[in-house]
Amino acid sequence: MKKIGVIGAGSWGTALAITLSNKGHQVKICDVDQAHIAQMKEHRENVKYLPGIKFNDNLTVVDSTEEALKGADIALFSAPAQHFRSAFESAIPFLDDDMVVVNVAKGIEQHTLMRMSEIAYILRPDVKYVVLSGPSHAEEVGRFLPTTVAVASRDIKLAEYIQEVFMTERFRVYTNEDVCGVELGGALKNIIALGAGISDGIGFGDNAKAALMTRGITEMSRLGVKLGANIETFSGLAGVGDLIVTCTSMHSRNRRCGIMIGEGMKPSEATKKVGMVVEGMFTTEAAYELAKQVGVEMPITEAIYDCINDRIDAREAVELLMGRDKKNEMHII
Repeated sequence: MKKIGVIGAGSWGTALAITLSNKGHQVKICDVDQAHIAQMKEHRENVKYLPGIKFNDNLTVVDSTEEALKGADIALFSAPAQHFRSAFESAIPFLDDDMVVVNVAKGIEQHTLMRMSEIAYILRPDVKYVVLSGPSHAEEVGRFLPTTVAVASRDIKLAEYIQEVFMTERFRVYTNEDVCGVELGGALKNIIALGAGISDGIGFGDNAKAALMTRGITEMSRLGVKLGANIETFSGLAGVGDLIVTCTSMHSRNRRCGIMIGEGMKPSEATKKVGMVVEGMFTTEAAYELAKQVGVEMPITEAIYDCINDRIDAREAVELLMGRDKKNEMHII
């Protein structure tokens, strides 16, 4: 059994902390929101983000990153993607040389356009980094419903180590060596989920959403391959798997936000009403800039970018996509 420090007590960090502690690992969890931490200590559950699931004795709520990482074998980062840099910087003094860093945030940093691994390697070049991603709503993982994810690392032995530590009879873990593809799949699918929600909010049917998802995975793959990812990764758990669950489930914050935009709500109002971080809003901005920078065509991302920036309304976005020039479907990459 391992000692694991979890940085970030949102729904996903908490769900993983519960999963790992129930397996027998000694888990400590912390968060920058001290009022939230105090509430978790008092109730022995995450009332705010994952209510109704009590913590067992292997899960300890602590006040600081230093406390969470003291003596830990694994540092699990579950801060939102736009806050990963600051969370990682704060943790660096407490990261031992042998400690493995597992990141579960899904996104691309705005302005720098970096993936989370790129940030980690710049800040700590010798970091033992693993990314975990896939179709995994916290609401289901926390209640031990069957879930399957992928872990990726430059060092396949590290990925296999985390596979062994995390895997349970209800939480299946596959390994992958394509860090770039796994990270991009987890980030970019949130853009398509916003579009799927917009389509649902307008009142379009299953045909429209199926087309959006299918062309969306093509668009994701196109950017991924340009940036060095393995195209096969986008056919796996971190690609099409995560895309399906995020575009179809009401657990998805991105889809719920999109539905409200499709119904006519201002993007800023929809984001506020969701009540939690909607990563797709940030990732759309970053991916739009990244695609322009590397010369990749991403029409769905462009349409959603224009929509969430109030350049066009939701119906105009759909009309733009439907009215594009004729294409051969097989001209994918």
